[in-house]
Amino acid sequence: MAATATTIFSDLSKHSLSINSNPQIPRKAPLFLLPKTLQKPYLSQTTHIAFSSKNPISDLVSTNKKSPDDFSSYFDDDDEKPREECGVVGIYGDPEASRLCYLALHALQHRGQEGAGIVTVNDNKVLQSVTGVGLVSEVFNESKLDQLPGDLAIGHVRYSTAGSSMLKNVQPFVAGYRFGSVGVAHNGNLVNYRKLRAMLEDNGSIFNTSSDTEVVLHLIATSKTRPFFLRIVDACEKLEGAYSMVFLTEDKLVAVRDPYGFRPLVMGRRSNGAVVFASETCALDLIEATYEREVYPGEVLVVDKDGVQSLCLMPHPEPKQCIFEHIYFSLPNSVVFGRSVYESRHIFGEILATEAPVDCDVVIAVPDSGVVAALGYAEKAGVPFQQGLIRSHYVGRTFIEPSQKIRDFGVKLKLSPVRRVLEGKRVVVVDDSIVRGTTSSKIVRLLKEAGAKEVHMRIASPPIIASCYYGVDTPSSEELISNRMSVEEIREFIGCDSLAFLPLDSLQKLLGEESTDFCYACFSGKYPVQPKEVKVKRVGDFVDDGLNGSLESIDGGWVQAPQNQDVQKVSEAGKLSSLI
Repeated sequence: MAATATTIFSDLSKHSLSINSNPQIPRKAPLFLLPKTLQKPYLSQTTHIAFSSKNPISDLVSTNKKSPDDFSSYFDDDDEKPREECGVVGIYGDPEASRLCYLALHALQHRGQEGAGIVTVNDNKVLQSVTGVGLVSEVFNESKLDQLPGDLAIGHVRYSTAGSSMLKNVQPFVAGYRFGSVGVAHNGNLVNYRKLRAMLEDNGSIFNTSSDTEVVLHLIATSKTRPFFLRIVDACEKLEGAYSMVFLTEDKLVAVRDPYGFRPLVMGRRSNGAVVFASETCALDLIEATYEREVYPGEVLVVDKDGVQSLCLMPHPEPKQCIFEHIYFSLPNSVVFGRSVYESRHIFGEILATEAPVDCDVVIAVPDSGVVAALGYAEKAGVPFQQGLIRSHYVGRTFIEPSQKIRDFGVKLKLSPVRRVLEGKRVVVVDDSIVRGTTSSKIVRLLKEAGAKEVHMRIASPPIIASCYYGVDTPSSEELISNRMSVEEIREFIGCDSLAFLPLDSLQKLLGEESTDFCYACFSGKYPVQPKEVKVKRVGDFVDDGLNGSLESIDGGWVQAPQNQDVQKVSEAGKLSSLI
């Protein structure tokens, strides 16, 4: 690799990428490394609409089984949405880097609520970090931020798939190696993590965490290439899966995005010339940084005192950006993959109104993620949009339930129906997705108990039939209701009068020429990067105090996939149990 680097340094001028000019941070010429050929997936999906006048909700709960309203399980039902794993921030060249990083992480709090951390470089060129479990506002205060001086910083908010929720797994990670120290914050998931970890351990590496991100640090430390950013390139060439990462050294900030561009990463500047990287543009807005562009798939951006240098890690002609960023994860005020999230969701609602119309009196949303699609549906259908469900934002992860059981306790804590809006009405309720279906059934029951005459569910995404391996917390495929049931069977299960999903072909048609740039694996089961390990959600969360537990539990519930077998088939109900 070192010899290759020497060769291609002489040819930098041929591969110029435009970087917006800045008087304080000058530009550098870019470096391109050898391209690699990656596989192109085939995408297809069919969706249907189901109608009925029946209301089969009375027998959903069996008295012989654990009640879904049981205190220990209701939050799992209520929080069954796919959850984005992480949000990352990087700042170079601002004297208040840690405070700006803190604010940017607050703007990205929706991307992870289990832990937060910031790493800075002080005047002595020493990397200092503060990490903690909880929300950004719970981890940091004035005294904590005072411990983080310097004009370079990276930050991270976390929700985990690979690695359980322990303090030692909260990023950014900081490690020392023979040429200095490096910090890293990672959004995504590596599909070959177990293989890489086993290889590194065979060669003597000792791991301190159960996070796949630590693999990256070990690969950097063991790389033989120089300078530092080429170590990053060398490490990333061994990674498979999704990664948008920011690195920090004593004098450099580095941003990297995988060749498929699964997870978003944007670049902006503040008025003083400071360079900012973040998972979403909403973080730039809060700290008054002007959006410049995305970090391109397969690109490495190096920022130091000499300017911004753009490197191409592994050019790829066809990105596979996560479509769920526009359906659910990102905030509506963000621009993700060059598109307004608000506009995307509004059009999703319009498509549903056009392709799955129904006579109704009012359109409501499941807040907060269903609101914009519901507005689009109502506008296209010519039916008033009203707030039929009010969401409480003050419910934590635990709550004391009275000894006399309250049906649908968890949903009622978070969602309150407005009887005046619903009573005697034919109601269309718009939600962004259905995962297991348990929350949807409770919402339908809640609306009917509040007096709704009819409840028609409209889902602003195609049916989710496959698990995500690229940095999203989704159940295994056998737990996904759309993988086990038809649309009509789902309608009967959740008890609504009609049910319709956003057709995948309509979604792709909306995206036009850019439709091939998105990943639809959760809707089609066709994976751009074939998973090497099968994700399994076992009963209950993994509990790991760092001392006990099997390798499977430490590594977050991944088991080796059988060779020469389609992952989607392996994940079908009943078949996956043979792997455990």
